Order: sequence, then structure tokens, then C-alpha cells
Amino acid sequence: MTLYVVPVPIGNLKDITLRAIEILQKVDFIITEDTRYSIKLLNHLGIKKKCESYYRPKESLKVEKLVNRLLTRDAALITDSGTPLISDPGYILIRRAIEKGIHIVSLPGPTAFVPVLVASGINPALFCFLGFPPRRNGHLARFLKKVAEFECALVFYESRRRLENFLRVAFSVFGNRRFCIGKEISKKNEKIIRAELKDLDRVLRSETLLGEMVVVIEGLRESKRPDRTPEINSLDDIFIYFKEKYGISKNTIKRAMMKK
Repeated sequence: MTLYVVPVPIGNLKDITLRAIEILQKVDFIITEDTRYSIKLLNHLGIKKKCESYYRPKESLKVEKLVNRLLTRDAALITDSGTPLISDPGYILIRRAIEKGIHIVSLPGPTAFVPVLVASGINPALFCFLGFPPRRNGHLARFLKKVAEFECALVFYESRRRLENFLRVAFSVFGNRRFCIGKEISKKNEKIIRAELKDLDRVLRSETLLGEMVVVIEGLRESKRPDRTPEINSLDDIFIYFKEKYGISKNTIKRAMMKK
């Protein structure tokens, strides 16, 4: 039989796709992260289905029961909001279902970090989604040091309560970089906040932060790329500019000048 992975709205209920509604209507049962959240969506859509809860830390305990049901029935896996498995439960179930030969169909649909990444002004051509970072400062600093040399955009989820501390530790590890916060995505008070880490205090004073946040921090290569024409006052400034922008050493430039 088939397990459908169905993304659901992260805010505006109109964001659900027609195909997602069709799947939720036709499956035999629905696997939900929290039935209290899911029932609200299903009632809004006029869908009456048997729901099975599947949440951390009970995933391993419930997986065999669900997989056994999937051997003879179709089901949809949904989460409280967004796409299942993206910082939400589902991986253990998907892995076990694949081992049992159950067909998996994953639908495209809402997820919080993609709209923020696209609107951030930070190059999205290459990015690394890192989910929720460690909570303890020591663990967080070590984690960020491991990704400090990444040249791609770094994408995180973080709670309102831990956001300030996360950004301060990021500043201490990365130095100054551009970053973006996405709050209330697809909701009434949606807002994209763009700034530099050195301006963190000003940003936090001027904004009311609610719910879970998406944070995008530019990668190492882009953070070193000058945004404006640099001020050149000496020959050394030229050497520094070509070293930072193109990776050309001072000696290479001097040799080229001597050949002239």
C-alpha cells in the first residue's frame, strides 16, 4: 500500500494544495504529529478520518503498529505545520516503511525556510539547512564553529526565547555577517528582517518576535565579498582587495607588475 507525505499550511490555510486535499480525502487513515492541531485543519477542509498520533519521543514505540497497518491500507503523514520530517517527526516511520516495501509518495508543498531564504537577499544558489541548533552555549559554539567555514547560506530554525542568544553566539563565532529573520511566515504579521550581526541590539530593540523563527546567515565566501567599491588609499589596499575578492596573493600581483 502507499504512505503519502503531505505538507500542510504553516499559517494561511489557503496554502494547502488541491492535491494534498485530494489525498487526505481518499486515504484510509491519517498519521498526525498532534491530533489537536490536525483536527482543526481537517474540520476546516470538511474531512472526517481516523487519526493516529505520531510524535517525539514516541516514534520508535508506535512505528511497528503503523507500518503493520500500512501493509493493507493507504495513509497520509502530516505534521502540525509545514512538511513532515523537516525538523518534525516522520523519518523513523519512512525508513521502516521503505524496509517493508511500502510505497512512499512525497507531495510538494509548504515549508517555512524556503520563502525566507528566497526573500533574504542572501544568495540561495547553495545553502545548508541545519534545523534547530543546540541549546546550550558550549554545544552551540562548537556546532557553529563546525559550519563557520561553509561557503553556502546557513539556514536555521530557532524559538523566540532562544533567538537573541543564538545570534549573539553566532556573532562571536562568525564575526560580522549579513543575516535575515523570517517571522510569522504565511500569517497576518509576516515580516522579513534583514540586518548585519553587528547591528543585533538595534534589531532586537525594534522588533516584537513571536513564535518560531527562520534565520538565514550568509556563508563565508559571501560574507567576505565587498558590497561596495573599496576605498583605495595605497598600494597595500590594492593588494588586500585582490586577495579578498579574487584570492590573488601580493607576490602574484607584484610578479605580474614586474613583467609589464
